[in-house]
Amino acid sequence: MGEILLNLLFVAGLWLAVEYCLKRETAQSLDDASLIPFADDPEVARRVELATGKVVKAVTPEEARPGYVNLDM
Repeated sequence: MGEILLNLLFVAGLWLAVEYCLKRETAQSLDDASLIPFADDPEVARRVELATGKVVKAVTPEEARPGYVNLDM
């Protein structure tokens, strides 16, 4: 009985913590956050825009300047 009560308290505490963390977020900010993984690849960003109709704020990859080399780490 005590273990069930502790589990219920844990679940309620977790739910309250998530609600507290997300209370200042708007639907627009959450939508923008869901598109962040596609922002660094312009081709994938274009396909996501075509599939969802949502605008992905894609960034273009940095080009290597003369005399410098971009290292992939």
